[in-house]
Amino acid sequence: MTRLTVRYFALFRERAGIDQEQLTTEATTALELFHSLAHRHQTDDPHGHCKVAINDVMADWDSPLHDNDVVLLFPPVAGG
Repeated sequence: MTRLTVRYFALFRERAGIDQEQLTTEATTALELFHSLAHRHQTDDPHGHCKVAINDVMADWDSPLHDNDVVLLFPPVAGG
């Protein structure tokens, strides 16, 4: 089990109803965490349109998670 802080932005924050949370998870990668949180907070955005950062550094979805990491989740950005 890995202890993390997850920070939500924009639509993710609205759906979660919180700015951030601390949790313990069995997820070993950012993608596994994304799927777990998407189910938990009822978000249906595909991860391919979203961005993730770990400890303030943009990361790939296959990046491993470690105890006390801070994971930032950014939903798709629209605009033009």
